[in-house]
Amino acid sequence: MEFKLINIGNSKGIRLPKRLIQKYHLHEKLKLEEKKEGILIKADIPDDKLSWDETYIEMAEEKEDWSDFDILAADGLEQ
Repeated sequence: MEFKLINIGNSKGIRLPKRLIQKYHLHEKLKLEEKKEGILIKADIPDDKLSWDETYIEMAEEKEDWSDFDILAADGLEQ
């Protein structure tokens, strides 16, 4: 494919066909990587990893079942 640079204010840009935007799930934000061969443009897919704070909050809300622990603790006491 061949594209022309177009003026956008003091910058330049390209127009992508709707077909490519839909095919590669491009939205408002994009990631751009400079490579030896040229520029790689890809969708900015959000990272599903939780931050430490989010992990702590999620773990604190989770109800844990400690019933097995009572059996294991009792096993250690018997001799």
